[in-house]
Amino acid sequence: MAKRMTIKQLMFILPLLAIVSVFSLYPIITSFVYTGFDYHTNDPARAGMFLSTSFNAKLFCEDANYISYYLDDELRAAGEGTAEKITGLQGDISAFIAPYKDETQTRSINSNETERLDSFIAEVEAGLNAIYDSEPDAAFYNKDKMPILLNEMRSCLIESNFVGLNNYADLMKDSRFWGTLRITGVFTIVSVSIELVLGMILALIMNKAIRGIGLVRTVSLIPWAIPTAISALIWSYLYDGSNGVIAHIFAAAGLIPSSQSMLLSAGGAMASAILADVWKTTPYMALLLLAGLQIIDKGLYESAAIDGGGPVKTFLRITLPLMKPSILVALLFRMLDAFRVYDLLAILTGGGPGGATETMSIYSYKLVIGQGNYGYGSAVVIAMFVCVAFIAFFFIKVLGAELISNEEE
Repeated sequence: MAKRMTIKQLMFILPLLAIVSVFSLYPIITSFVYTGFDYHTNDPARAGMFLSTSFNAKLFCEDANYISYYLDDELRAAGEGTAEKITGLQGDISAFIAPYKDETQTRSINSNETERLDSFIAEVEAGLNAIYDSEPDAAFYNKDKMPILLNEMRSCLIESNFVGLNNYADLMKDSRFWGTLRITGVFTIVSVSIELVLGMILALIMNKAIRGIGLVRTVSLIPWAIPTAISALIWSYLYDGSNGVIAHIFAAAGLIPSSQSMLLSAGGAMASAILADVWKTTPYMALLLLAGLQIIDKGLYESAAIDGGGPVKTFLRITLPLMKPSILVALLFRMLDAFRVYDLLAILTGGGPGGATETMSIYSYKLVIGQGNYGYGSAVVIAMFVCVAFIAFFFIKVLGAELISNEEE
């Protein structure tokens, strides 16, 4: 029976809980908050999270001052009556923006102030039209610039970009999202399945007490020790259609139509990514499985040998059942890692060709970093978080994987 955690024990793990909260929970909560807004960093009107109408007084005053400055030029071409209108409009502009000149931050405003600002912009527009209509033949230099400045002033009134759950609703209708989910699932299941088989074989070899086994273990772990970005670059050279060794070997063996098919076709690119991932992470899988092999009582194998059990029967009846906890943990870690894959595919294929290897991580990166769409991109991130949480729940609660044993010795 598991013991309850004492206050003293809790105090020891509080620093760890604080670190997890800052570096794990905070990004998740922030991403979830972003999903409630139509948040675009490349759009001034949506480059923030606004629950109500906001007002950028600094830009508003700058635009108003530009109008007043351009009206100075129009005075030279205006007649006496029109000049009075220009001077009067300049005075109205100066008087209106005077209370806002010292404001530097975007702030929320109520409906009354919004109406007041809208009315002022409409009055300025009407005043400009009256000036230009009074002397249609005058050589006004800045006539075409005024509508642009008026639109800029209107953009300083930033409407609320809170969309609630609309980003999730759009996600459910996004065929590209479902395509990336399918691609991510295929990559994860196929690569991890191959790694489990090869990792088990490698673990069984490394578990043998034979001469030179230390060298075998060291060499077998080299691919895992290489950074993923470096290994992706290495494999991109090996897959190159012009000079890639692997591409030419596969083409000569008849496995692919031509050496260019490795990265330039949908099936070839996915197979290439899976092969590179298997080469890279099979040693990691083997290391996890080796830990499980080494805790099996060697006396069980001796008893099986005495009873006449062959290698296959011994593996199926003794090794595999006793390895179940280690296998589940290894599968859990590798599936979580493979489902979140980004760097390997980003460098090797960039998600191409034609989105054939675009995983959820790459899709979210393109939305957030490439397009500055933090709102919808965060919805994709949260969807990926839900998938990862489901995988962890399935392995731990359904299959019974134990990350930490709580049994008393």
